[in-house]
Amino acid sequence: MILKEFMGLPKKNLDALINSDKRFEILVSSIRDYAIYLLDPNGKIVSWNAGAQRFKGYTESEIIGKHFSTFLSEADRDAGVPQSILDQAAIHGRFESEGWRIRKDGSGFWANIVVEAIYNNAQELIGYAKITRDITERKTARDKLLESERKFRYLVEGVTDYAIYMISPEGIITNWNSGAQRIKGYSADEAVGTHFSKFMTLEDRESGVAERSLEIAKIEGRYENEAWRVRKDGSLFLAHVIIDAIHNDYNELIGFAKITRDITEKKIAEDNLAKANAALFQAQKMDAIGNLTGGVAHDFNNLLSVISNGLEIFKLSNLDGKHLKLIETMKRAVTRGATLTQQLLSFARQQPLQPDPHDVNQLINSFELMLVRAVGSNINIDFEFIQTPLPVMVDSTRFEASLLNLVVNARDAMPDGGNIRITSRKRFLARGELEDLPEGPYVEVNVTDTGSGISKDNLQHVTEPFFTTKEIGKGSGLGLSQVFGFTKQSDGTLHIKSEVNIGTSVSMLFPALNDETILAEAVDETCDAVLVVEDEPDLLSATSEIFKLFGYEVYQASSGEEALEILRQGTKISLMFTDILMPGINGIELARKLRESNPAIQIILASGYPLPALKKEHGDLDEFQFLNKPYELADIAKAIRSKDQSLKTAYEDL
Repeated sequence: MILKEFMGLPKKNLDALINSDKRFEILVSSIRDYAIYLLDPNGKIVSWNAGAQRFKGYTESEIIGKHFSTFLSEADRDAGVPQSILDQAAIHGRFESEGWRIRKDGSGFWANIVVEAIYNNAQELIGYAKITRDITERKTARDKLLESERKFRYLVEGVTDYAIYMISPEGIITNWNSGAQRIKGYSADEAVGTHFSKFMTLEDRESGVAERSLEIAKIEGRYENEAWRVRKDGSLFLAHVIIDAIHNDYNELIGFAKITRDITEKKIAEDNLAKANAALFQAQKMDAIGNLTGGVAHDFNNLLSVISNGLEIFKLSNLDGKHLKLIETMKRAVTRGATLTQQLLSFARQQPLQPDPHDVNQLINSFELMLVRAVGSNINIDFEFIQTPLPVMVDSTRFEASLLNLVVNARDAMPDGGNIRITSRKRFLARGELEDLPEGPYVEVNVTDTGSGISKDNLQHVTEPFFTTKEIGKGSGLGLSQVFGFTKQSDGTLHIKSEVNIGTSVSMLFPALNDETILAEAVDETCDAVLVVEDEPDLLSATSEIFKLFGYEVYQASSGEEALEILRQGTKISLMFTDILMPGINGIELARKLRESNPAIQIILASGYPLPALKKEHGDLDEFQFLNKPYELADIAKAIRSKDQSLKTAYEDL
């Protein structure tokens, strides 16, 4: 009881309590920081101290005998709050609360109120002791703190780009913001109460990363790292993690603040920028080397020309056999020097090319025997091609030389034997996926070996002229540089991947051509070549002989598919003579496909069916010349002579 604590005496009746100890009365009356006064059982004020007068503004004569509800608001009085306070104090012996109270001048203050019931020896309620303290300033400060904490909580909870949460000294999650839920995928109910190591990979958990990170934060005050973390759905993200130790006023560790940011996209962007900068630097370096190399090669060619011409003049002189033999030796040296300059010019992309449309599968097939012979008996070479033609625009001779270079390099990397695999495929590149190649379809020819591989330091130099990893005397260092120059000059690129003691994979990539481009390139109105398409062998042979009599170079095809394949291989023609009814692609479909790519091509259709019946089934055929079977030499000659009129009609239809 409050009075017991002040007086140290047992309860007595009210009069005895007031008059028993004048010293206590003086003490209570003089206290100014607390309003201390007594109420009778009905709540009327029977004593008043200096603190009460200071807080509430009433003098003792003004307030004694009045009900303590005077200090409560009208709303509280109407709600029965005064009587509720007395009832609770009587029932429980004590009542304590905080609330607004009213001064004499009508102003309010925030009060801490304690009301204790007072009983006599017969346990009869004889009144109440009421202590009031003005804690307005403390409440204001507390409200400001709460408001600040609330704003901070709203701030933290509103942050979505960072996972911000608290963990206990043992690593248990105690709160969770919206950023944590967005990044990690767990709701607050799922995360709070669990150990923060649940977001780590299994490898990190087993190696004790969680415990070490808390120990470092505890000792040093802070832990920072970048590592892979696991979302609720099992996906990984790269996280930037900060753990700060939190201590109380007594410097006791009470937990940790953990901030996690998903930097996966940032890391990818940084890596892409680094790759782009490296590629730009490499391109600039290779261009500079190419310009220098090209200039040197041209000058060297001029010097070789002077020497070669001088040797030719000496040969015309009246020299003996000994001197002639010496001149021949010098001529061979000049030839080797000329070959060297051609390789340098190829790297510098200044070597003239003669590109034509070719199916790379056909090129490789026709060159297969040479490649097999080049690798030797202790190396196995496999060829893996898709059945679909892979048309590109390349110089076939340079392509074969480049492929041979790659195979020889692979062979030299496997002195004890191994495997070489040559593959071709169509590949679609996204923008920026491989160096500076534009987006679109490409044909990739790959040579992979199981050899010694190339170190990372050497890999960025292997396409530079005269750089070689081979022993002295076993390589000029111009093989890959020549292939690099050829692919670049063909609007493609050379891509190399390698691992030491595992092997090397080298890919030549060229822009893929579509069928229409190939067919258009295959048509050459200036040449005298005809493509005869007929599924009947005897008729195919006879018709071909007729065209040979007219001076044509004749190509034969027994089906529409075979005809298209011939054209895809780069065969140039000025006329196509085709039967109409054939299995697979018929003659009309073949003719229309070729005419779409080149309206000027002369096309003669032949059939045993009358033209009106064919038109009824296949539509308008007036854009083509037509011969009824059986036809004779004169019929074909007449059709050939009408070429000029056919061309005129074709152009007028455009």
